[in-house]
Amino acid sequence: MTESTPTLAHGDEYIVFYVDGPYDGQNDKRIATEAGWDDYVTLIAADAEGSETQLRYESPVAKQVGEQVHVTYTWDKADSDPLEDLDERNDL
Repeated sequence: MTESTPTLAHGDEYIVFYVDGPYDGQNDKRIATEAGWDDYVTLIAADAEGSETQLRYESPVAKQVGEQVHVTYTWDKADSDPLEDLDERNDL
């Protein structure tokens, strides 16, 4: 049995899984664009003071699981904003 790459039509829902970085182990639902799933996802994380950090997840790997498409994205630390080290935070 050979595995084939799943396809999505415009407007189809798919499940996103995040690997590594601040969102490691979390998932999300997204809607497919005309091209299917996104090549990368940029997430905005805000701290308690309202400072925002852009996190980039890319290198999607898609697989069909039952009736759903699951797409896994891996954190791209180099293309993400730097994260503040815990020992450098002023709120400890």
